Amino acid sequence: MTDGHENAARFIKAFNAHDEDAMRVLTHPNATVAAPGNVYLRGVEATGYAIKWLKACPDGKLTVKNELVCGEWVVEEVIFEGTHQGPLDSPIGVIPATGKRLVVNAVLITRYESDLALETRISFDQVDVLTQLGAMRTLATASV
Repeated sequence: MTDGHENAARFIKAFNAHDEDAMRVLTHPNATVAAPGNVYLRGVEATGYAIKWLKACPDGKLTVKNELVCGEWVVEEVIFEGTHQGPLDSPIGVIPATGKRLVVNAVLITRYESDLALETRISFDQVDVLTQLGAMRTLATASV
């Protein structure tokens, strides 16, 4: 078995290469993903969350700033960077491409089993993302 650091690094490498097949191979068949906005995905849909971000930001990439490994758990402080060029699902609905650059600080907490991501929790500031995309102005105007 590979250690947690190597498992996490392989997933980040696949994400940055936009390699959907590799991300699926590195994800356990019974995987779960929980993310802001009441996102909860299970099984084959689990990699869909990462793929959704890459489709919305085709130049998207993750940079690991800090990492903590404890047994089967890996906690990573990451920065997601990309240009919003496609539709992005959000708590306020689908946001059409804005052409704006996103820089999102996030935390990934992942548990690995048999070298595969079994459980992932993603945390980031949704308001920050909506503000960067200009959607907060739209939301504020709509509520007046």
